[in-house]
Amino acid sequence: MKNLLAGAALALVLGAGMPAFAGGHADNEVKLQLQWVTQAQFAGYYVALDKGFYEEEGLSVTILPGGPDIAPPQVLAGGGADVMLNWMPSALAAREKGLPVVNIAQPFKSSGLMLTCWKDTGITGPQDFKGKTIGVWFFGNEYPFLSWMSQEGISTDGGDDGVTVLKQGFNVDPLLQRQADCISTMTYNEYGQVLDAGVSEDELVTFKYEDMGVATLEDGIYALEANLEDPAFVEKMVKFVRASMKGWKYAEANPEEAAEIVLDNDATGAQTEAHQKRMMGEIAKLTAGSNGALDPADFQRTVDTLLAGGSDPVITAEPQGAWTHAITDAALN
Repeated sequence: MKNLLAGAALALVLGAGMPAFAGGHADNEVKLQLQWVTQAQFAGYYVALDKGFYEEEGLSVTILPGGPDIAPPQVLAGGGADVMLNWMPSALAAREKGLPVVNIAQPFKSSGLMLTCWKDTGITGPQDFKGKTIGVWFFGNEYPFLSWMSQEGISTDGGDDGVTVLKQGFNVDPLLQRQADCISTMTYNEYGQVLDAGVSEDELVTFKYEDMGVATLEDGIYALEANLEDPAFVEKMVKFVRASMKGWKYAEANPEEAAEIVLDNDATGAQTEAHQKRMMGEIAKLTAGSNGALDPADFQRTVDTLLAGGSDPVITAEPQGAWTHAITDAALN
């Protein structure tokens, strides 16, 4: 299966016998759609922009911040961006529904997703979720949770034998206000917000998706399949990925400087220095070990998790052509 996927993706990029990087002058503009607002989660791209790594490749890159009402796959489908960042569950679900997105690079090696619960609820493991209210992000971010609950045999329709799913905004208020027993958090963001609100770690119990065996890939770089049939676009993506990974490795090695660069690019002024520096430190743990090329084993783990969804799996069949090494092979070698 891995060879079939790789072969299909490579054929997709190479087109009808044409060299992947045939001549011609590609448009040098790239629009990147982020999953969320400007923050250290996306530091590698801002570093690449600030340090001139994109410029060195002859690219003019525009980074488009996301928000609670922005779904990157929709932006990509509508032509508002050339590439997007997306969690793989969301991307694979979109692909199965008819939007042919392809993973061209995977800067994040590990997942930062977890549930954070009040310890005084008596929750010690997934078996204790029954009868509880759990905050879950949507816009594609719900898929890992729904798959996990399906594997545990726990209904998400509420009641004593199921969980009540609270559609969580991108904040920690449902936990602080006791509207939910658990909420979705990221190791690098919302968990710190809970602590900043005066809650001690001793009052909490956390479940990292990595530790529970249901982690799925996050923050991959995706492009539309049709665009990857254009050699000029492929050449542009090779340059973009090469510069982006240079930015990510610089950010890993210089986390405080990277956080400062993010702050300089935050037009809202909503981020604090302390929060961004802490976030960058945690983000560096997730990008460590990745050179940008998708690990086929990580892809298969994600697919297996999503397929193991009982009567309502996130995806219903093994994806075909959902990723390619063609871009990273050219960019990193």
